[in-house]
Amino acid sequence: MLANNSDQIKALALKLFEINAFKFGDFKMKVGINSPVYFDLRVIVSYPDVMQTVSDLLVAHIKGLQLSSQHVCGVPYTALPLATIVSLQQNTPMLVRRKEAKAYGTKKLIEGIFNAGDTCLIVEDVVTSGSSILDTVRDLQSEGIVVTDAVVVVDREQGGVANIAKHGVRMHSLFTLSFLLNTLLEAGRVEKTTVDAVAKYIAAVQINSDGTFIGGDKRDPDEANEFARTKLTYESRANLAKSAIAKRLFNLMASKQTNLCLAADLTKSDDILDMADKCGPYICVLKTHVDIVEDFSESFISNLQALAKRHNFLLMEDRKFVDIGNTVSLQYSKGIYKISSWADLVTAHTLPGRSILQGLKTALNGDDAVKERGVFLLAEMSSSGNLIDDKYKESSNKIATEGADVDFVAGIVGQSASCFAFPGLIQLTPGIKIDESVDKLGQQYQSPESAVKERGADIGVVGRGILQANNVQQAAITYRDRLWAAYTERVAK
Repeated sequence: MLANNSDQIKALALKLFEINAFKFGDFKMKVGINSPVYFDLRVIVSYPDVMQTVSDLLVAHIKGLQLSSQHVCGVPYTALPLATIVSLQQNTPMLVRRKEAKAYGTKKLIEGIFNAGDTCLIVEDVVTSGSSILDTVRDLQSEGIVVTDAVVVVDREQGGVANIAKHGVRMHSLFTLSFLLNTLLEAGRVEKTTVDAVAKYIAAVQINSDGTFIGGDKRDPDEANEFARTKLTYESRANLAKSAIAKRLFNLMASKQTNLCLAADLTKSDDILDMADKCGPYICVLKTHVDIVEDFSESFISNLQALAKRHNFLLMEDRKFVDIGNTVSLQYSKGIYKISSWADLVTAHTLPGRSILQGLKTALNGDDAVKERGVFLLAEMSSSGNLIDDKYKESSNKIATEGADVDFVAGIVGQSASCFAFPGLIQLTPGIKIDESVDKLGQQYQSPESAVKERGADIGVVGRGILQANNVQQAAITYRDRLWAAYTERVAK
C-alpha cells in the first residue's frame, strides 16, 4: 500500500466504484466459485484519467519499493495497457506474453528482445489465487528470464500472496479488498453489513493456486456468499444502487412496506385517477399505458402527480421504447404526452443496444434531471411464445450493468431470479395474480409467493387482479400483504 499517497489512493478507490470497475452481487469467478464482489478493471481503458492515475500509482509503488528489473510484462490481457504505460514511464523495455503460442511464424510465447538471465517485473490487475501470475512466471522462466516480484492493482486476499510466494515471487498491491471496502464504508457508499458480509466470505474462501480450497473442500462458498441479491434487504441494496431513482425506490419500498406495482391499464383518465386514489396508500409504483387513455389531458397528468405525492408512490410509463436514439429521445420528451416531464420511470427494450439509454438521457436537461428519472430494461416477458432467448437476456444484463449510462438504469423487467446478479438493480415482474392462469391472449400469471420467493421479483405488477375486483381497495391490500410477506420470508432465509 502507498502510505504517502493515501488520499490519492482513497480517491481512486471511490472512482473505481463509481465507474463500475468493481461491484457487489453474486458472480461466477474464473476459479469456478461464486463471489459477492467482482472486479472488472477492463473498464478503465474507457477512462483515460483513471488509467493514468492507476499507472502513476503503480510506478510510484515500484519506485517506493525500489524494484528494479530489465523488463516489465503484463499478465494478459487486462494488465497489458497498464504494463505498457509503466514501461513508457520507467523507460523499461516490455515483454508480451501470449496466452497461447502462435501456430505460424516464429511460434513464440514471449514477444520482445531479451537474454537468458534477464530480470522481469510482472504487472497484474486483480489477484485471487495467483494462478494467472504463476502461469506468466512459468512461461517467462521457460525462456530463462528471472522473476522475483509482481505489482498488482487489487489483492482480493484469498490466498494469492502466499501461493505466489511459494514460487519465489513477492507480490505488492496498490489495494487490498479490505482497504477498498473500508474506504467505501468511510465515504458512506456501503453499509457496515456489506463490509462484514464480504469479509466473512473472504475468510471462509481461501484458494490454492490450482483452484482447490485451502484446508480442503470443507466449505460451501455459495453458502458463505451472502450477496445473492434475493438474500439482501431493500435498505442494503439501496446503498449499492448506481441509479439515484433506484435508491429512492428501494427506500420507498422499505419505509412504506410495499412492493406492489399497480398496472392501471384503463382507458378513461377519471378511472385511472380513482384507482390511484383508492390504491395509492398500498403501492410503490403506479404503471400506465398513457397511449390508451382516450381523454388524455395535461390536467390528468397534474392530478396524477398530485396523487403520487399524496400517497408516496412513483409513476411509471410502460412505453417500452424500441427505436434509434434520436427517435426515442423525441418520443420521450415531445408529442402530446411529454413523458419525460412527469414519469419517474419508463420501460425500454434493449434491441437497439446501448443507444436506447443514450437517446433517453439526451431528452433530459442535465445531470440533475437524469437523477430524477430512470428506466427498466426489458429482459424477459410474461407472454407465452415470446422470442427472447438467453443471449438476449445476457446482452440486456450487460447494458444494464456496464458502461457510462448505468446511472440511468433502475432495474430489469424479468421473470427469473437468474435474470441478473447486481443487487443495485430492481427486478420488476409483471403477470401477478392470486389465481394463476393464462388468459386468452397468452398472458401467463403467477402467484405473489411464486414470483417473489422462486422467481426473484422485487416488485410484483398486478393489473386485472385488482382492477376487476369487487373491492379494489381490499384487493390492493391483499396483494400488498402477500407480496410483502413473501419478500420478508425470502430475506429471512
